[in-house]
Amino acid sequence: MEHFNDLIRQRRSMRKFTSEELTQDEVVTLLKAALMAPTSKRSNSWQFIVVDDKPTLDLLSRCKESGASFLKDAALGIVVAGDPLASDVWIEDASVASIYLQLQAEDLGLGSCWIQVRERWAADGRSADEYVHGVLDIPLQLQVLSIIAIGHKGMERKPFNEDHLQWEKIHLNKYGGK
Repeated sequence: MEHFNDLIRQRRSMRKFTSEELTQDEVVTLLKAALMAPTSKRSNSWQFIVVDDKPTLDLLSRCKESGASFLKDAALGIVVAGDPLASDVWIEDASVASIYLQLQAEDLGLGSCWIQVRERWAADGRSADEYVHGVLDIPLQLQVLSIIAIGHKGMERKPFNEDHLQWEKIHLNKYGGK
C-alpha cells in the first residue's frame, strides 16, 4: 500500500482463506514486522510460534468454543505470547505485535484475523491459553495472548466505511468536551 490511511481502511478481518500457501519471503516479511513492534523499555517480552502444519492448525482451531474454527483453513497461524517476568506490560507489547502482523499481512495483500486466546475458554473447560500450551509445548512462563490467522483472502470485503466513524467518542480536553 502506498499510504497508511489506505492500509487501515482496507484491513478487515478475514475468516475465509484459499488453499494457496505463503511464500518464504512473505513469512519472513511478516516475522520481521512482528520483531520490529515496539515494546516497553525495549523488553521484547513477546515470543512468536509460527505454525504452518495443517494438523496442528486444526488442533489450534479448537482452542475456543467459537471464534477460532477458521484457523484450520489458514496458511499460517502465528501464536503471540508474552513473558510476564520480562515486562509488566507484556499484554500491551504482544497486542502491538499482533496488530503489526495484521497490518503487514494486509500490506502484502494477505488476509488475517485475530483469535483472542487470553481470558477465553476451550470447549473442554480448560482455558484457551492452557489448551494452546498443551498443543505447542510452550514454556509455562509464557502467556498466550492471541493467534493471528493469515492466508490468501478467500473472499472480498469492502473497505471500512468512514461514514460509520463514531466521532461522538472523541472528547476534547475533558470527557464530554464541554
